[in-house]
Amino acid sequence: MTANSNRFSTYTTTSVGTGSEGKKDDQKKDMWSSMLDSVASGKRLPEKNLLVLGGSVDSQRDFLEALSSNDGRKGIDRNNQKTPPIANSFALGYTYYNVLDADQEDFLARISLYLLSSPSPSFTSLIQPLLTPQSIPNTLIVILLDWSQPWLWMRQLREWLLLLRTVMMSLSPECKATMEEVMDSWKDRGRTGGSMNLDGTGAVAAEGDVALPLGPGEWEDGLGLPLCVVCQNAERIDHLERTQGWKEEKFDLVLQYLRTVLLRHGASLIYTTPSMASPLQSLIHASLGIHSLLKRDSLKANVIDRDKIVVPPNWDSWGKIRVLRDGFDVETVSEGWSIDFNQPFPKSNKNGINDASHQVGGDTSENEEPEGSAVALYEEQVQDTSLDALQLAQVNQDTSKLEVPSVDTQAFLANQLERLEQQKKLDEKAGKVHSNNTFAREHPDDMISDHIGPVQFNMGGIQVDADDMVQRLKDRQAYGQSPEPTLDDDTRLEEAGGPVDTDTLAKFFGNLMNRKPTAGGGATKT
Repeated sequence: MTANSNRFSTYTTTSVGTGSEGKKDDQKKDMWSSMLDSVASGKRLPEKNLLVLGGSVDSQRDFLEALSSNDGRKGIDRNNQKTPPIANSFALGYTYYNVLDADQEDFLARISLYLLSSPSPSFTSLIQPLLTPQSIPNTLIVILLDWSQPWLWMRQLREWLLLLRTVMMSLSPECKATMEEVMDSWKDRGRTGGSMNLDGTGAVAAEGDVALPLGPGEWEDGLGLPLCVVCQNAERIDHLERTQGWKEEKFDLVLQYLRTVLLRHGASLIYTTPSMASPLQSLIHASLGIHSLLKRDSLKANVIDRDKIVVPPNWDSWGKIRVLRDGFDVETVSEGWSIDFNQPFPKSNKNGINDASHQVGGDTSENEEPEGSAVALYEEQVQDTSLDALQLAQVNQDTSKLEVPSVDTQAFLANQLERLEQQKKLDEKAGKVHSNNTFAREHPDDMISDHIGPVQFNMGGIQVDADDMVQRLKDRQAYGQSPEPTLDDDTRLEEAGGPVDTDTLAKFFGNLMNRKPTAGGGATKT
């Protein structure tokens, strides 16, 4: 009986779903929830951020195409291969792309790109929300430069870095602490003997290896985020060589300036050409800590090929920069950039362009560079020679200046003497012209008639010469109104060599004017 009662009790408890069986149901639910959560977290892509500064709308699109070229950009929908849209025409743009592994099957990460073309201080409020303690370790800054205007590179770099410094200073203490940790870890990445590879993975160090100390000029002005400078359209190097006469020395000088400046920020540098393959993708992905599980791409420095330059972070040094070309003062340039980096953000002019002294005919009085500025040194040595003639012509045509430089007196008189001699020769050759001008002053009516030519018109189908008709009418009227000559008049008019009687002539012409026509067509005196 006891056993039966126990079985009954157990059956009854099970049937009503209470007791220990209810606990089992809860455990099953927790197990499924944990499994679903683990699967969802496994499918979740690591989020990486790229803050792309500079360039135009088109050059930013070219950069994205070069960066995401995995046999065609692929979105999450692999069947349709949809390409995410790019919105970068106004203010802060945005797009994204997914990084595929070497077998094009597995997603390694999703990179969000925030695109900004103008270094305006009003855009700082758009950048600040992008930098949080969670996003800072996964963010890389990229500054785009173009080989169409290499003489503006130092000025453009300074404007962007000063804008970033303004943003960094306005962040919260938590963000600043995170940036310090990021910079400390980056100082060891890719360094021989260090504990970290460029992509952030652990490196196998030999026994006794230690991290190399920082050299002079390295990491002097860390931004708090890793930086990469991309110089696009390197094919224009040949164009500069043909049109402006640039030599290898000038290209090496530009490269030395860039490497010296970027060394202070621990930044990397790369030249890209749209029609040529480059290690841009490997450099950017490694800087973001993205590495393939199947294949590890090697990233080698290249400072020899002038259109394929690659300088990874923590690779360069003052010694390597000096070797490229003798005579470059790396210390002066580095100290000058320190002066530039501590300047306030340049003011915008009326057109919204920051520090427009590089424009043609621009006024540099309000934007004078500080003494020892690396920007000033660079722009003295790297100039756009194609604008020299244009600037000279514009200066000569400028009528708004109050002061005009005077010419030496002797030089002015010598110039005037040459002009007088030339004018004298022209006057001698043009003697006939002067005689014709004298005749024109004495006979203006004849000259005007000869210039105008005959005036003709059609009357009843007959072409009539107006001048000839007027002359005939005058002759007819003069003939009909002419007085009969008298002996006294003829005698007076035919006298030769004697004095002219003015009273008689006046009386004679007065009679002509006072005559009246007769019925027979003649004239009678009144």
